[in-house]
Amino acid sequence: MLPIELSCSIISKSLSKMRLDSLPLLAILGGRFSAVATPLASSASIAQTPAPHDEPSAPQGVSLPLFASLERLARLVDITYCVGTTGVSKPFSCASRCKDFPSLQLERTWNTGVLLSDSCGYIAVDHGENRKTKDGGKLSFGPAIVVAFRGTYSITNTIVDLSTVPQEYVPYPAPGDDDGDGDGTDPKHRCTNCTVHMGFMASWRSAREVVLPALKAARQRYPEYPIHLVGHSLGGAVAALAALELRLSLEWTDLTVTTFGEPRVGNKGLVNYLDAAFNLKDGSIADPEKLPYRRVTHVNDPVPLLPLTEWGFRSHAGEVYISKSELQPAPEDLRICRGDSDPDCISGANSEDWVSWIWGALRGQKSELEADIPEDSEQVLMARGFPARFKLWQLFFAHRDYFWRLGLCLPGGDPADWWRGRYNVSRDTMNDL
Repeated sequence: MLPIELSCSIISKSLSKMRLDSLPLLAILGGRFSAVATPLASSASIAQTPAPHDEPSAPQGVSLPLFASLERLARLVDITYCVGTTGVSKPFSCASRCKDFPSLQLERTWNTGVLLSDSCGYIAVDHGENRKTKDGGKLSFGPAIVVAFRGTYSITNTIVDLSTVPQEYVPYPAPGDDDGDGDGTDPKHRCTNCTVHMGFMASWRSAREVVLPALKAARQRYPEYPIHLVGHSLGGAVAALAALELRLSLEWTDLTVTTFGEPRVGNKGLVNYLDAAFNLKDGSIADPEKLPYRRVTHVNDPVPLLPLTEWGFRSHAGEVYISKSELQPAPEDLRICRGDSDPDCISGANSEDWVSWIWGALRGQKSELEADIPEDSEQVLMARGFPARFKLWQLFFAHRDYFWRLGLCLPGGDPADWWRGRYNVSRDTMNDL
């Protein structure tokens, strides 16, 4: 079982007993693949130069409305972990945080099953609401059609994550596509020298057969409602690929994407393609808080920098960086980053230690000196280069801690959240619009 979302049966187990080979960061990285096995990076993606350090730093802190919106979306994506377990039912009911959202109406859920790429999520119509803050203010959340993608959960997801060999990215509708969305001709928007993570693309291909018809039906009933895509971990990568199709192939411009802990989806060519599609280049949008794509990252979370640059993968722009390691962050702990690789954000956040550990872990079998030492012991982790200043559980939780501890379908979410105080925004008196 994967610890990234923790099932009920392992909550009581000591974190010290978690196995190294079950970590999602190694799954996304590709386990036993070698750098030689993935030579398909485009010539434009040999090296990505971070923004020079002498450029002005992005300002620290975000507005209260943006902070409240991201916190709300984190709870909405947490609900996806009920799909495929205890379930989400109409009107909008589940064992987790559904009661927080009386304005939502479930359209449908999907679970492509263990024989495919195991994509899960839900589509819901949010009719909007006003929420009062503790200081007497009011925050408004407008209506929208929400498409939420779940992160890694099952053994099948692990297999998908292991498929790190890049493949050519061909935008939908591809030639010969017979799903009714295109005429079988070449796509209108070409992506030059673009490669994509094979597993992430397989997940979207299996999900789109369910998602697109349901989303089009909801949009027909609520044509004035914008589309909000949200995803965590693997779900963030799938949301990125879904967003490209909706934005470019279907030409839906009223689209906002928010991901948490999104891994790298493709090479530099695909990054440039996505940046251009959502106007994410510096200066393209006057107000940075109104970017149509928000890629939220968290300090010490290794997943947003995986798969590795050496394998041709790159991060795209639109990053919103949470600099506070422990829960709960405040608006001043968030930073809107610049470009694809801002040194003041996740790309420069002391990542060298754990990246070196990843390479050490990829050595595979234990050495003769390690043969008599349990695989999950601290000695083996240290021998494989695991940075002494990090504890394994710190990296594990960093990928789950986005405003709340994501990934467990229980009342109130993960039990660790039960004793945390509520945020000073969006969680008090609620009045539907």
